[in-house]
Amino acid sequence: MQAQELFRDEFNYALSPLRETAAFEALWDNDEATVKRISDKIFTNGAFQRISSLVPNDILEAYILQLQQIIRNANRPFAVHFIGETGYPSKLLDAKYPTPLLYYSGAWDLIFSPSVAVVGTRHPTTEGIKRTQKLVKSLVEDKLTIMSGLASGIDTVAHETAIENGGNTIAVLGTSIIDQYPKENQELQAEIAAKHLLVSQVPIIKSQHQDYLKNRFFFPERNKTMSALSLGTVIVEAGETSGSLIQAKAAIEQGRKLFILDNCFRSPELTWPNKYLEKGAIRVGSYEEIRSHLLLALTCPNKSGY
Repeated sequence: MQAQELFRDEFNYALSPLRETAAFEALWDNDEATVKRISDKIFTNGAFQRISSLVPNDILEAYILQLQQIIRNANRPFAVHFIGETGYPSKLLDAKYPTPLLYYSGAWDLIFSPSVAVVGTRHPTTEGIKRTQKLVKSLVEDKLTIMSGLASGIDTVAHETAIENGGNTIAVLGTSIIDQYPKENQELQAEIAAKHLLVSQVPIIKSQHQDYLKNRFFFPERNKTMSALSLGTVIVEAGETSGSLIQAKAAIEQGRKLFILDNCFRSPELTWPNKYLEKGAIRVGSYEEIRSHLLLALTCPNKSGY
């Protein structure tokens, strides 16, 4: 199905994909917009409002026209799922400020598969790369979907290893669905979009209107969403200022499993592993330890929706 068909404005539906998406873009396209402010507008007292109800009709129509132009010129088809319709993954609601909308390319059904996020530094050691490969191969053998953020380093190794071993992978982007980042992963991104699943919560129009430095704040928000979408997160290697620690914090808050590989604790310059161990993270020295915890999570479902 073509993107134009997926986004057609069908007024016989309770919620129109095109109008909801245009409204989401309109809410974001101002200097005051933040994840919290937008979430607070949409989610009130445990309920949600239709996104399009928050935007005046004249503004909404202008954004519909912009969005239609973007869809026509996109280099690959993409679609959306948004709060209020059946395709929206309920596990996102465990995030502190859940995104009301996800853009995607690829096999959407993967979003509902049991998945594990494998994350870490953009500058891994040789041992870190080997650990990631071994870990991902084991997860794939157990029929788990590998989720990561398509960044250089550990993320890239996780995606590539999943594909090489016949597994499924989901890339959660810190850029918009029509951007290609990082440039060295263009082919990998295209392959994931075609054969696996690529998702983004980043508003397209907003990201086009502001410079790269201002867009960087979407990356930590990506980590929080990645955590909510997964059974748990495994940190392979990470420094004291790594974005992986944002995901670590989110995993604890969302009631997800947080696994920290034993090698992280053996680095004397790192303080974060013990900090998160005290908060409920799990120190693991073997894959069997991860497997046992994941099996428990799968057999005793909690609020994560699995």
